[in-house]
Amino acid sequence: MTLRNILLGATMLCAATTPAYAFAQDAAAPADAGTAVDDTDYGNDIIVTASKRSQTLQDTPVAVSVTSAAQLEDAQIRDLIDLQTAVPSLRVSQLQSSANTNFIIRGFGNGANNAGIEPSVGVFIDGVYRSRSAAQIGDLPNVERIEVLRGPQSTLFGKNASAGVISIVTQKPQYEFGGSAEVTYGNYDAITVKGDITGPISDTVAFSIGGNYNRRDGYAQDLNLDTDVNDRNRWGVRGQLLFEPTDALSIRLIGDYDKIDENCCIAGNVIAGPTVAITDALAGGTSVDRENPFSYDVYNNFLSSNKIENYGGSAQIDYDLGNLALTSITAYRQVRADTNQDSDFTAADLIGEKSDYVDIDTFTQEIRLTSDFDGPINFLLGGYYFNEKVNQQSAIKFGDDFRPYADALIRASTANALNVNSLEAILGAANGADYTGDFFRAGDGLDEAYKMKNEAFSIFGTVDFEVTDRLTLTLGGNYTKDRKRFSTNVVSSDTFSGIDLRGSGGRVIAGQALATGVGQALGLPAGTLATPAQIQAFAGAQPAIFGQINAQATAFGQLNANLTTAQAAADGNPLTVGNPFLALTPFQFLPPFLNVPNAVESGKTNDGDFSYSVRAAYELTDTVNVYATYATGFKASSINLSRDSRPTAEDLPAIISGGLGLPNLVSGSRFANPEESTVYEFGLKGQWDVAAVNVAVFKQSIKGFQSNVFTGTGFALANAGKQSTFGIEFDGSVRPVDGLNLTLAATYLDAKYDSFVNSAFGDISGTTPAGIPELSLSMGGTYTHEFAGGTKAIAHVDYSYESPVQIVEGLSGFPASVAQNLKREVNSLNASFTVRLTNGIDVGVWGRNLTNAQYLTTIFPAVAQAGSVSGYPSQPRTYGGTIRYKF
Repeated sequence: MTLRNILLGATMLCAATTPAYAFAQDAAAPADAGTAVDDTDYGNDIIVTASKRSQTLQDTPVAVSVTSAAQLEDAQIRDLIDLQTAVPSLRVSQLQSSANTNFIIRGFGNGANNAGIEPSVGVFIDGVYRSRSAAQIGDLPNVERIEVLRGPQSTLFGKNASAGVISIVTQKPQYEFGGSAEVTYGNYDAITVKGDITGPISDTVAFSIGGNYNRRDGYAQDLNLDTDVNDRNRWGVRGQLLFEPTDALSIRLIGDYDKIDENCCIAGNVIAGPTVAITDALAGGTSVDRENPFSYDVYNNFLSSNKIENYGGSAQIDYDLGNLALTSITAYRQVRADTNQDSDFTAADLIGEKSDYVDIDTFTQEIRLTSDFDGPINFLLGGYYFNEKVNQQSAIKFGDDFRPYADALIRASTANALNVNSLEAILGAANGADYTGDFFRAGDGLDEAYKMKNEAFSIFGTVDFEVTDRLTLTLGGNYTKDRKRFSTNVVSSDTFSGIDLRGSGGRVIAGQALATGVGQALGLPAGTLATPAQIQAFAGAQPAIFGQINAQATAFGQLNANLTTAQAAADGNPLTVGNPFLALTPFQFLPPFLNVPNAVESGKTNDGDFSYSVRAAYELTDTVNVYATYATGFKASSINLSRDSRPTAEDLPAIISGGLGLPNLVSGSRFANPEESTVYEFGLKGQWDVAAVNVAVFKQSIKGFQSNVFTGTGFALANAGKQSTFGIEFDGSVRPVDGLNLTLAATYLDAKYDSFVNSAFGDISGTTPAGIPELSLSMGGTYTHEFAGGTKAIAHVDYSYESPVQIVEGLSGFPASVAQNLKREVNSLNASFTVRLTNGIDVGVWGRNLTNAQYLTTIFPAVAQAGSVSGYPSQPRTYGGTIRYKF
C-alpha cells in the first residue's frame, strides 16, 4: 500500500456510489459477466449488456447498476424489496398485499396493485418481461446478478420502460458438475433453504435445477385474533437445459414455478379519528395505542390472505452467423393471485370482504439480429410481440357490524334526529319504495368482473458509428403499436348508495315530512316516523287526510328545494344548502357502476409511438470515458380496472343525454393516456487499478405521467400534465488496501410537477411529487482477511439513507397540511460476518435494519372512517445465521 493509493481512495469515496452498474439481457455474455468487484477479483472487467450487446461496464455509455451474487449474499438481499438499500436511485415498496410491489427509478414509477396498469419500470428475468409485480417478487435460486437501467429505455425495450428497467439474470447451466446448498435461521423463526445443482448430461447438453423455501412467523401481532401476522411463506423451483449442438448454436430452455401463501399486509392508525371509539365498542371494547403503527399490534376480525402462483417457461435461441448473431426469446407466463383483506383494519366487522382474484396470461416473442463487423458501422435490429389477457374477479362487501356502525354515525351527526331505521322510512316515502332493513345490509356491496386484452408489437434498432478510435455515435429507434380492449361487469347491491341525495333534496325532505305527518296522524310517539308499510296502509284507509298530509309535505319539500336553488345560485354551490341529507353522501362509496363497453365508451385504446435516442461516447483516456445522451420513451394507455373507474368528464354529458346515467354517477377515470418521456444525460465512467467511479447528470421528464393513487378501496388514475426531475448520480468503489473494498452511492433528485391540474387532490402544479427523497445514500464496506491455509473471514457493513419526504400528495377529506406534515425518513444499517472454509463451507451471521429504522411506506384515508388515516409500517430489525456449502 502506498500513500498515493490511500489518498486516491479517500478522494474517490467522496464522489462515488455502488460498485457496479449495468443492464443485462444477453445470454451470450462471457461466464464472468456481472462478477462482483471484491477481494478476489477486484479490477476484472465487468461484462454488461445494457445495449443488448456484451460490453465492459467501462465501455457501456449508459447509467446502469449491477448488484452481483456476492453482494446479494453479503447484504442478505432476499428479494427486490431489499435491493433498494444497495441502489439509491431505486425505491421499492410493498403495500396492500404480497402481490402489490411498486418500483420507482429516479422518482418515476407506478402500477401497484391495479391489474390494468403496467409499471413504468420494466422488470425482466433472463430476458423475459414480467408485466405485473405478482410475477416479480418471488425468491430466485442461483442469481448471477441484478441490473438496474435508469432513465427511458424504450429504444431497445419498447413497451413499458419509460422510467427504467430492472433485469435479473440467473446463472445458465454449466458443463462442470457443481452446486450449492444454503440454510438460514433468523428471528421470528425465519427459515430459508436454497439449493441448486448443475452439470453435464453430455458433451453438448447441460442442466441445472434449483429450489428455494422461505418462511417466517409474522413480526406483528393481531391482538383480537390472538395470532401473528405479516408472515412469510413462499417456495419455488426452477429448471434449465442448455443445448449447444455446435459452436454456433445455443438453445436455453427455462421452466419455473413459485408459490406464495402468506398473511400480508398490516396497516396501523396514523391518525385516530372520532370513529375509533365506535369501532372499539362494536368489537367489544378493544384498546391499543391507536396512533402508533410501529407498535405492530393490530386488531382485525379476519386474517388477510395472499395466495399467488407464478409459473411459465422460455426458450432462448442464439445462432452465430459469423459477423452476425441471431437471438430469439419465446416465453409464456401465467400469474394467479387470490387475495382477501380486512380493509377497514379494525376488529369491528365493517368490511366483511375485499377480495381480488387476478388471472394473467402473457405470451412474448423477441427476435433480434446483431452485427459484429470490423468496420466502423455496426447495428442491432429486432422485433418484439406481446399478447396478454387479464381476468379479474373482485368484491367488496359490508360486514355484520357496518349497519350498527352507520347507525351510530348517523345518530351522532344528526344529534339523534335520524337513525338507519328512520332514514329507510324517509327515503322510502320519498321514492315510493320499502327500504326496511335494506341499508348497509351484511353481504351487500359490489360484485366485480374485469377483462382486458392487450396486444402490442415493437420494431427497434440501433446503429453504432465509430467516427474515430475513441468517438462512437449511436442512433436508436423503436416504433411501438399497442392496442387494449377491456370490459367490466360490476353490480352494486348497496341500496343506500343507489339513492340520489344530491339532485332530489326537495323530494327527500318531502318524504321526511310525509313520514312525520303520517306518524303523527297514527298517534305514534313524538318524533317517530311512519314506515313505508304504515304510510301505504294509512293512504288506503284515510285517503282524504293522507292527501292533505302529502300535499303539505310536497309543498314543504318544493319550498325547501327552491330556497336551496336560490341560495346556491348566490354562493355558487348547487343544491347543497338546506339539504340535511348531503352529510350522508360519504356512506355512498359503493354506488351503481356504469359498465364498459356502452353506447358512448368503446372500451378500446389504440396507441402508437416512435421513440428514439441519440448518444455520443468518447474515450478520454484508457481509463476514463464520457458520454452524452438524448432519449425519448413511451408507455401506452393504462386502464383503471378498479371500482373507482368512472367515465371521463368529456364522456359524461353524452352518457347522461343518451339515457345511460345512473344515480350518483360522476366523472373520473376509465384510463390514463400514454406517457411520453425524455431525458438529457451526461455521464462519466472511470476505472483504475484501485478504484472505479461513475457519474451521471440528467434532466428527465414525463408528459402525461400516469398517477395511480390508492384511495383505500380502489384507485384514482389520472395523467399529470408533466413531471420532471433534475438529478445527479454518483457511484464508485475503492480498494485502499488489500482485502478492503469500500463503496458509496449518492443520488440527488430535484423533482416537481410542472403541471398537474386534475390530480385527485386538485391543482398541485409546482409541488414536489410525494415519495421522492431529495437525497439518497448507500455506502458500504467489505473486508476480507485470509488466514494461513486459505480460510477467510469476511466482514461486511452497509448503510442506506433517504432524506425526509412527504409520503403522499394528499389525503381525501383532509386539509393539505395533514399530508404535508406526514413525512418519511430512512436510516437503515445492515451487516454480516462470514467465515469461509477451504472445503466450500461458509458460516455467517447477519442483520438487516440493525438501527430498527421505522418509517411508513404509504398512508391513505381509513376505509369508511372519516377523520382517520391508516399507514403501512416498515419491517423491523431482522437477524440470523447462515450455513452455505458450495461444491
